[in-house]
Amino acid sequence: MRPRGYTLIEILIVVTILGISAAMVVPMVGQAGTFRVRSSVRTLVSDLTFAQSDAMAFQQGRAVLFVPDENRYMVVRVTGPVLDPENDAMYDPTRANDILGMDFDEDRFGGATITGASFDGEPVLIFDEMGAPVTQPQGTTPSAGGLITIVGGEDEYWIAVDGFTGHITTGRN
Repeated sequence: MRPRGYTLIEILIVVTILGISAAMVVPMVGQAGTFRVRSSVRTLVSDLTFAQSDAMAFQQGRAVLFVPDENRYMVVRVTGPVLDPENDAMYDPTRANDILGMDFDEDRFGGATITGASFDGEPVLIFDEMGAPVTQPQGTTPSAGGLITIVGGEDEYWIAVDGFTGHITTGRN
């Protein structure tokens, strides 16, 4: 009885398959940072959409306050002509800090940075009770819309909010 083993051809086929598999996986591992930055964009779009929908559902204004210097944003209720983030912050029990908003300095966002947020010259997006962007808390003047820019690694993303409809679009520069 002859001892059994693998032939040279069989070993070469297995090594070739492993090499092809590795060549497909390595680029995806290198893109992990890009995926994390995209996650920050998706999270922000989700929170903008939530604020708009919540304003319509409860017939009360909502605002998204951006603090680019601190690389974060938060969602607040509009309860008067002046926004009060201390008393009117919205809470989300599914998030660690409970405040509805994000701090992009967290590791899971892969170094994403809010480089700009401007709506009618201010870093605040305000939705009225009908979900339409307006220029002031409890105001009726339609917003001209605005733009948020997020940079991460070599990529720059933008989120635009239409002033008339509140329609949110995203893109990459």
